[in-house]
Amino acid sequence: MSTVEVFERWAQEYDAWFATHIAAYHSELAAVKVFLDGREPSLEIGVGSGRFAGPLGVTFGVEPAWSLAKLAQARGVKVVQGRAEFLPFAEATCKLVLLITVLEFVPDPEQAVQEALRVLQPGGRLVVALLDPASPLGRCYEARKDQSKFYAQARFLPVLQVLEWLAARACRPLQVVQTIFREPAQLIGPEPVRPGHGEGLFVVIAADKPERRPA
Repeated sequence: MSTVEVFERWAQEYDAWFATHIAAYHSELAAVKVFLDGREPSLEIGVGSGRFAGPLGVTFGVEPAWSLAKLAQARGVKVVQGRAEFLPFAEATCKLVLLITVLEFVPDPEQAVQEALRVLQPGGRLVVALLDPASPLGRCYEARKDQSKFYAQARFLPVLQVLEWLAARACRPLQVVQTIFREPAQLIGPEPVRPGHGEGLFVVIAADKPERRPA
């Protein structure tokens, strides 16, 4: 079964995780918010059930699993069906693009980053969230991923790999932040958001696309 089919079949179960692990969810939202400043129009690639795009006020979403897309639409997001590597948007149409725990699940994550930058306007911001395999919890997730229907086919990317892809495209890096330092099921309140990576499971990277050079 493909990754898209998994999320299509178990969309409700995936969405329920955020309600069951509310402290972890709020921690992740707080980490993403560090880099948001009201830029519009905005797009979340792999919008899922809209758990981030909805409360963050993101305008548009792209999602291959239509069962999830319908949940995002119910949260006020305008969703089109599509894949991260082949976005149905014209070049330089967005001022903010988010990829939140998506690169782990796409066949070609570097192409997904390239596509995200393609649809960004010069000076626009790309925000990427990852599950950090170098963190203590990330190592646990990697070790037991075969026990999860959602993570069985995931590939957890090193944070430094994504930073290298951005640097190779001359993107101006911003601060990297991390959160979720304990098992999500054990949390009774939001985790802190700290600079850096390697300790927290959920890492957020942001970079601004270069401005066009004068002709």
